[in-house]
Amino acid sequence: MPLMRSAVVRIFFVAGLALTQTIHPRTVCAQITAFWANSGDDKVAQDEQRATSGSTRTISRAWDGETIQLFGARNEVVSFNLVLESTAGASELSVSFDVLASSAAEFLRGAPAVGNEVFDWTRRQIELFYVRYLPIRGLSLIANATYDERLIPYRFRRPWTKDLFSPRASGHGQWSDRPDHDRPYPEIAVPLEFHPRFNIPPHSNQSIWADIYIPKRSAPGLYRGTVEVRQRGRSIRAVPVQLRVHAFTLPDMPSAKTMLYYTASDISKRFLGNAFPDFNTPEEKKARLIRDRYFMLAHRHRISLIGDVPGSDCADLGDQPCPEWTPRLDGSLFSSANGYAGPGENTGNNVYSIGTYGAWNWKKSVREDLWRHADNWVDWFTRNSPSTEYFLFLIDESPDIAQIEQWAQWIFNNPGKGRQLRSFATMALPTAASRAPTLDIVASTIGHGVAAQWEGLSARYTRDLRKRFFMYNGHRPASGSFATEDDGVALRELAWGQYKKGINRWFYWHSTYYNDYQGAAGDTDLFQQARTYGGKPSVKQPNLYGQTSATYGNGDGVLMYPGTDKMYPKSSYDVNGPLASLRLKYWRRGIQDVDYLTLAAIRDPAAVKKIVNQMIPKVLWEVGVYNASDPTFQYTDISWTPNADAWEDARLSLAKIIERP
Repeated sequence: MPLMRSAVVRIFFVAGLALTQTIHPRTVCAQITAFWANSGDDKVAQDEQRATSGSTRTISRAWDGETIQLFGARNEVVSFNLVLESTAGASELSVSFDVLASSAAEFLRGAPAVGNEVFDWTRRQIELFYVRYLPIRGLSLIANATYDERLIPYRFRRPWTKDLFSPRASGHGQWSDRPDHDRPYPEIAVPLEFHPRFNIPPHSNQSIWADIYIPKRSAPGLYRGTVEVRQRGRSIRAVPVQLRVHAFTLPDMPSAKTMLYYTASDISKRFLGNAFPDFNTPEEKKARLIRDRYFMLAHRHRISLIGDVPGSDCADLGDQPCPEWTPRLDGSLFSSANGYAGPGENTGNNVYSIGTYGAWNWKKSVREDLWRHADNWVDWFTRNSPSTEYFLFLIDESPDIAQIEQWAQWIFNNPGKGRQLRSFATMALPTAASRAPTLDIVASTIGHGVAAQWEGLSARYTRDLRKRFFMYNGHRPASGSFATEDDGVALRELAWGQYKKGINRWFYWHSTYYNDYQGAAGDTDLFQQARTYGGKPSVKQPNLYGQTSATYGNGDGVLMYPGTDKMYPKSSYDVNGPLASLRLKYWRRGIQDVDYLTLAAIRDPAAVKKIVNQMIPKVLWEVGVYNASDPTFQYTDISWTPNADAWEDARLSLAKIIERP
């Protein structure tokens, strides 16, 4: 069957930027209309027909019209997204990508996997994923302010104009005027082994995502391979892939530290149909295996999980973690013996939260009791995991600042070794500095802030040897958000912002929020709907934001999906481990970028600072506020570009700095 002829590239100009548009001739294949690829940062909704129609650009740094082109460092995961388009619909398709080979006979390989073998990475540097889509029925108002149209992700903005007497941008039209309203967005990365043959509906596309891990032993140079697309077993397209491996290695311990919460009960309910299996039963041992695979999947994405308190993960053993935590902390879980290979092999989780969200059971103790418990925890970590950052999570977003300060003072004034235990709470940094000055670790969320105030306080906390400054979640325009409908570069930007402002660790509030108990909505049908938080949506008239509510969130609290779902068996893959969201992969991409930034800054800090300021001119509190007496809003656009090529260009510039003689 003949292949597509070369693409026709048009160059046009918008706001001074040169953009390319590709028009592909149709293939002779009656069912597959066009093939193309991108880095994945430019999200492709399921109903888009970009290459077929020629209405939107497809040429990028990752795709020249014929070849997928990638570059990366050793110990990095690089990715691409192959897009198959069909006008009439296509059936019985399959995709394979088995090997990348260098001229020096170095190989990166994929390997067949069946069922739970997808959680064994020791033989597979190449993984393919069938992308599943979720419809965006309404905007995530919990992540997006709406008083200025520019605060909304680009593809959900209505046409807008500047107000006459203020810098505010007002939108015009309704939900149906937003370009991507109700469109199915790419979200769930299902191992392609679970969809060995698949169909494409009419007037749709199907994305196949590829992750390629470059081992630390890999020789630098150019690696070549081919993605093969078949229909009914017959080849209909061979897509060349080129990967340039650079001569430097990313560290096993990421420079951008994270922590991501999960709950054992959410996982057990979906996989076992029982949120709280009895300890040391076969059912509970299976639950432990599944939890460990959540840790391994997060670790593959350079993310550190924090979890439940003793009594939930395991029987309450007193002032120490559950036994299952020991291999997570010392790194032995992340070893080839357990099927793990990739970033952070044999490297520990690096963070542990005691009593997450205030779930420690001795908070009503007198001061001396708190000292005793603190002594015990410090003693355990000193003896068993001295390199782990650990802290007591006092309470979450509490107005009782006086109680927080009292607990922090008690810990700080402990005459024993328990004084080494850091105290942690979530609150605004200015509030902590003025009203809870003894608190060791402050975790703040921010949409806006008075720049001069936050800048000085941040520097004070991050430079203090005892204190630490964390941030959590994400809100436009200060940072990218975790909302499913946000731009593909949103979480990449978030990691860059963490680097620019020296944030010690970034915290995301949940990864397995499968039951929206806070919104009283119950268990979420995770594979069918994008909304995960905020209760029952409503449509207000005029319908500006779709089916939404004040606390509505698409994907909020869900970054990993259950491979088995007893609540919704029609969506179950019946495997004992999690599936990644694409947002988890976007976050990893940003975290890896920070390793580039860190390595390059050793060589040329001035050049790196220039690149950072070009990519993210104003982030977090730098965005400022419109009125300092009411520091809750700012009329502005985001400062960073959603253009994926700009981010890849920046990464390449950093690679060149690192490799300078």
